[in-house]
Order: sequence, then structure tokens, then C-alpha cells
Amino acid sequence: MKVGILGLGLIGGSLARAYTIAGHTVYAQERDASILSFAMLAGAVDGKLSEEVIPSCDLILLAIYPDGSASWLEEHAHLVSRDALVIDCCGVKEEICRRCFPLAQRYGFTFVGGHPMAGSHFSGFKYSRASLFRGAPMVLVPPVFDDMELLERAKEALAPCEFGSYSVTTAQDHDRMIAFTSQMPHILSNAFIKSPTALEHKGFSAGSYKDLTRVAWLNPRMWAELFLENRENLLRELAFYIESLRAYEDAIRREDADGLVTLLEEGKRRKEEVDG
Repeated sequence: MKVGILGLGLIGGSLARAYTIAGHTVYAQERDASILSFAMLAGAVDGKLSEEVIPSCDLILLAIYPDGSASWLEEHAHLVSRDALVIDCCGVKEEICRRCFPLAQRYGFTFVGGHPMAGSHFSGFKYSRASLFRGAPMVLVPPVFDDMELLERAKEALAPCEFGSYSVTTAQDHDRMIAFTSQMPHILSNAFIKSPTALEHKGFSAGSYKDLTRVAWLNPRMWAELFLENRENLLRELAFYIESLRAYEDAIRREDADGLVTLLEEGKRRKEEVDG
């Protein structure tokens, strides 16, 4: 299989390594020519994803920011083979699916929205690894929800990644859920670490601190774009969280031990409920 990959950051680089190890021919496009050269020297990429190569690709994986991925496909859709499968790997789905489903219909190829639920607080090709997706969940957003043949085709095409499970949803439901499960934790972690007390934490912090602050180390430009692409869902989650924080603040300010216990018990019960 000939695989084209747009972008060689952590996700794109890991995809390239996984497909190369699986014996497929990998072509990549990366705006930083030195990274592409390094990826080729490292044996992760066979060549450049040029306009001459695009028509021969069986699978194209879009692994840059949502607007960039959609814009690239808008520019190159006429070159994509009608037999090709195109899957994006962006963190939000509504905008890219809105722009790319019509392109696929117009030019005859197949587009499926995708979101590999794997990553690291480190970014860039140098941190990529073929095993990044092994055992991880993969979310798929197909143009037709119950097209089982298409879903099997997507799973087969993604087999070199060794995902542990697949979820199928709509773009709207994906973005609503991802605002809570992914985007909110990054905002909370990033805001929490700004406390002046953080500068004095050494010797006083353990697992809870490390767990909470791990994703404060992020790619600011990428996450800012993802937040704004999903702003309505994210604003709704932020409003609920701020309201919840105020309840804890009020109970502590009033020295309301019973009220505080009630809040903590509610949170504990919810954790037990969501974890089954």
C-alpha cells in the first residue's frame, strides 16, 4: 500500500514509522524540509508527497492542524485517486468534516474523519514512535453512520497503527465530548500551574500534582486553534466548571464543613458512576 502523510509532527511521524515498519511505502509532506530529510534518513519515509505522487496513494492521512488539513485537501482533491481513502487525524471534527465530505463526494474518493486518542506532552518528529497508537482508542466519523463496509475498510487501512478499539460517532458528538475529555483538562492544567506557589513546589508535590500538571506542557499554537474551533462546546464546559468551583469556594469561605463534605461526596460518587 502507498501511504501519503501530511505533516511529520508527533502524530504524523508516528504514523509514518508505523506504516513503514508494517512494510508499506510512505510518502510525506512537511513544510520544514529539514524534518522531511531527517525522516527519510531515519528510514521512516520513502519520499516526498508531491503532486506527482498523490494520485498513486491508496491512503492519505492528514496530520496537521484542522484548517491546514482541510485547506490542503481543498487544494489537492483533484489529484486524489477515486480509489483512495483519506483520513484526518485532527482534534476537532465539525469544521474539517463540513469542508471535506463534499470534496470527497465531488471528486469520488472516500473521506473519513478520525481522531487517534493518543499523544504526548512532547511534540515534533523526534518524539515520534511506531508504538504511539498501540492499544489506544481511535474515533471515526464516517460520512454515513451505518456503512459497515466503509468502517471495515477504515479499520483495515489503519491496522499498522494497532489501535486497541474503535468508536464511531458524528462530528457534533465528537466535538462535544472532546471538549470535556481532552480540551478542558489542558486548560485546567495550564491555568493551575500559573499559581505563584508552583515555583516553590519541589519537595512538596507527589502524584496528584504530577497528574494534574502533566498536560500544561503543550503546543500553544495547536491547542489555541483547537479551542477556538470548538469554542461553543468548550465555553459550555468552562461555565459549568467555574460554577462548580464557586460552590467549593463559597463552602470554604463560610467554613461550611457539612456543605463541603456534600460537594466532595457528590464528586466521589460521580467518579464511581462514570468509571463503572
